[in-house]
Amino acid sequence: MSESTNQSRHDKGALRRNLPLIAILVVAAIGAFTLRDVLNFETLRDNREALLVFRDANYLGTALGFMAVYILIVAFSLPGATIATLTGGFLFGTWIGAALNVTAATIGAIAIFLAARMGLGQRLAARMDESQGTVRRIKEGIDENQWSMLFLIRLVPAVPFFVANLLPALVGVSLFRFAVTTFLGIIPGGVVYTSVGAGLGDVFERGETPDLGILFEPFVLGPILGLCALAALPIVLKALRGKKGI
Repeated sequence: MSESTNQSRHDKGALRRNLPLIAILVVAAIGAFTLRDVLNFETLRDNREALLVFRDANYLGTALGFMAVYILIVAFSLPGATIATLTGGFLFGTWIGAALNVTAATIGAIAIFLAARMGLGQRLAARMDESQGTVRRIKEGIDENQWSMLFLIRLVPAVPFFVANLLPALVGVSLFRFAVTTFLGIIPGGVVYTSVGAGLGDVFERGETPDLGILFEPFVLGPILGLCALAALPIVLKALRGKKGI
């Protein structure tokens, strides 16, 4: 078998592995231009009565349909994740809405993670394992502190959700760790935004828009930063022990 034939098969295999990630990126790019004026607060406001009527007529179907839409939004990185979270609170209340939001967001995040790991992730992780010097030390540092690092990138509000889904796949994080830290790590922010959605009835009546900056209010941001510090504590302790030669 010729070298060119082997290379052709290798290229086709690489393309097949990357197809899911390529599809996500293509759909995300299309959605950014076609859906940004559809999946917004105004759409929710204008259709709120129809949504409530439909929910009251078929609660379970509405919940399942809502989750399916939310999963697609997250899995394909479409605009409207924040509006979807608010909608969950508006339709189902804070606690049921938060449960649906967090579950759907986690499933969508897992889809991105698996697509990235199937394509670039496996090869990149393998290369990092085989590398030496600085790259190898970075990989070892990530491996030693995976739980803490994964919780941190979920809890820190400044880390984009899409980035937090891709990075773990590119450094060889297991699906179990990714799923657990994603689900638990997005609960604080998810509950806050869902609670804002649960109060949208009054906001609509006043003709106002919801305050999405609430996540950065001291009474909300303080506890989240506290959780960040708790997640970072094992990393700090390991670093101190390393310096002391313990």
